[in-house]
Amino acid sequence: MSLAPYLLRRLGGLLLVLLVTSFIVFGLLYLAPGSPLAFILGPRGGTPEQIAAVTEQYHLDDPFLLRYVAWLGDVLRGDLGYSIVYRQDVSALISGRVGTTLALVSMAAIIIAVVGIAAGTFAALRGGWSDQLTSTLAAVGLSTPSFVVGVALISVFAVGLGWFPTFGSGTGGVDTLYHLVLPAVALSVASAAYLARITRAAVLEEGGREHVQTATVRGLASGHIVRHHVLRNSLIPIVTVLGLTIATLIAGAVVVENVFALDGLGSLLVRAILQRDFAVVQAVILVLVVAFVVVNAIVDVLYTFIDPRITLGSRQ
Repeated sequence: MSLAPYLLRRLGGLLLVLLVTSFIVFGLLYLAPGSPLAFILGPRGGTPEQIAAVTEQYHLDDPFLLRYVAWLGDVLRGDLGYSIVYRQDVSALISGRVGTTLALVSMAAIIIAVVGIAAGTFAALRGGWSDQLTSTLAAVGLSTPSFVVGVALISVFAVGLGWFPTFGSGTGGVDTLYHLVLPAVALSVASAAYLARITRAAVLEEGGREHVQTATVRGLASGHIVRHHVLRNSLIPIVTVLGLTIATLIAGAVVVENVFALDGLGSLLVRAILQRDFAVVQAVILVLVVAFVVVNAIVDVLYTFIDPRITLGSRQ
């Protein structure tokens, strides 16, 4: 399958996933207890006239399907809605926060790729105590929740040593990257540990294959064998896990952003859910789903560059 038909097919799948996801999320929010009126009118509530005016303005008394279809029609026209809590367009809310989440996920992805692949390869090639140490650290990393890692990093490197700030996303540029170091590390620990284990297993499996043994018998340099015969053939499972990990980092950033008080999509999503801000929750969920599907499509395309025997859209 050529690239254009494949991308069109994935686009159709993306639209279907977005439709089903938006319907489920909207339905769950609609059935949840509580009302957005409490956050609009304040803890003391309002007069019957104020309640009626707000209900009419935001169509809170409309049936579920009518509200959903109206929201879906607005999205198709490029309108993500209006936040009843922040009193501004949802597009503006997301655009002001997506940069922080994107920078956080990008830094975490780099850490995961570098540390996970390097540690797994080192453990597989060296063996012995190196393998045992890497496996132990990977087990610890996998079993430690990201919020625990975040609190520990704040206690040691922010409060104790004073090397990094304790919260916030900085003023932009280099300062933002500086503020995101600890959150990126906290977000990447578990995923880097998992990727290290996958890399170790893949390298060990490829190292025992006949073509690698033949290259060794022929007297080829060990570095050449590792780069061209072992690592390259190990990239399929490594890239698969790395792609799935990056796709799920945005959802995982919800916890980390709240621990470090970052103004990203994750913290916005949590507040919107608590305040039943339907438009914000729907828009953020759509962004997460789009990111997940796009990253997986990119991984599928990368397969064809790693292994020419793989074709786009194949079932093998």
